[in-house]
Amino acid sequence: GHRGVDSTGETTYKKTTSSALKGAIQLGITHTVGSLSTKPERDVLMQDFYVVESIFFPSEGSNLTPAHHYNDFRFKTYAPVAFRYFRELFGIRPDDYLYSLCNEPLIELSNSGASGSLFYVSSDDEFIIKTVQHKEAEFLQKLLPGYYMNLNQNPRTLLPKFYGLYCVQAGGKNIRIVVMNNLLPRSVKMHLKYDLKGSTYKRRASQKERDKVFPTYKDLDFMQDIPDGLFLDSDMYNALCKTLQRDCLVLQSFKIMDYSLLVAIHNMDLAQREHAAADGTAQADARRPAAQKALYSTAMESIQGEARRGGTIETDDQMGGIPARNARGERLLLYIGIIDVLQSYRFVKKLEHSWKALVHDGDTVSVHRPSFYAERFQRFMCNTVFKKIPLKPSPSKKSRSGPVLPRRS
Repeated sequence: GHRGVDSTGETTYKKTTSSALKGAIQLGITHTVGSLSTKPERDVLMQDFYVVESIFFPSEGSNLTPAHHYNDFRFKTYAPVAFRYFRELFGIRPDDYLYSLCNEPLIELSNSGASGSLFYVSSDDEFIIKTVQHKEAEFLQKLLPGYYMNLNQNPRTLLPKFYGLYCVQAGGKNIRIVVMNNLLPRSVKMHLKYDLKGSTYKRRASQKERDKVFPTYKDLDFMQDIPDGLFLDSDMYNALCKTLQRDCLVLQSFKIMDYSLLVAIHNMDLAQREHAAADGTAQADARRPAAQKALYSTAMESIQGEARRGGTIETDDQMGGIPARNARGERLLLYIGIIDVLQSYRFVKKLEHSWKALVHDGDTVSVHRPSFYAERFQRFMCNTVFKKIPLKPSPSKKSRSGPVLPRRS
């Protein structure tokens, strides 16, 4: 990837230091959101998806931009009016967006996955900023009109929520970044994390991954660790599977494949035992994060929109997670979202090349595969990963209720 480390030990991306990149992002976003707020609100038009605004930030400052300590850079904003609309749809006010991203230093995340991207999180845990490759940024731009149409019909989605697409041009290099919702609040300790695709081919975490402090396991690991699956109450299970079904249909219509469901698990009972072991020292209130501001930004709200409206669903101690249980009956909170929807082009291209040799009509290949991927993905999630809590058997059927009992390891 483009990630590196310079002689002082600081992370770099395309030879730009992380601190310079963070500074440029904050200066650029402050300027672009500020200048946008002077433009009147209006409906999104087709051409809005293709607009790119650009501003130069010389280090000595200009009549439009402040002086700064970094090298000169140019900041580009893609489809500013369209993204303003998306942020509004998710209940993010311009001043909240600015405050979250630009008021406090951005925090660099160390565990960045295999993509070689840099990840930052805003200090209030609201937003993730991720560097993306040129092809991914281009792909997102192409998706925007369809994404707009989909969100209008259904803002409750487990698809990534994109809030902005920008580019920092520094030292002759383009660094493209996307601002997204944060799936995993840092204030909640995750005990397990899985990247699931519904495929079992080579889907096991590598030894290198397992050696990490907080490894990301895969499908075969899940089937081995949690063979009985994760139990949700009936309404929650139905809401989740319905959302997954709708989202897969959207991805399929874009011919997108190779996406994953990220499932992070906070075990409440285990956390209680950990707190007890730590004697409750300074741990007790670290568990309770500030409520997230953005609409539909928590896993719970993504599948149940009413949670926001003070409905009966979400309570404070669920911290935005979806309540579930494991086969041992321990109380869990699940944090989930569909990830890697922009990586698809590589996968599709690879498939097309290998199959065009076998099948003359290459078009039918690319059309059929996404539907196959989507169906397999849904089947795995709603049959293997998530299950309805079994109804309590009547006494006469006790003898047949074997599998519901916790397994002896």
